[in-house]
Amino acid sequence: MLVLTRRLDESIIIGDDIEIKVLKISGNQVHLGIEAPRHVTLYRKEVYAKVVSENQRAIRAAVTPDMVGNLQALNQRLKKQ
Repeated sequence: MLVLTRRLDESIIIGDDIEIKVLKISGNQVHLGIEAPRHVTLYRKEVYAKVVSENQRAIRAAVTPDMVGNLQALNQRLKKQ
């Protein structure tokens, strides 16, 4: 992990096209501005963890034991060909 010290209005650059700038420091909070291309998805870590968890839950709910059995049988048939 790279650890940097930045002051108000100072930035860090990631790659060629992502800039993170310290906009405001208030008590124990730091306000950051992030400039990135539109194709780069940005999440707060806690939101990202929830998205991943919900996606995994949806997959578990959608895949039934019958589906797994059917896929295993299909896989066996394909191996024989």
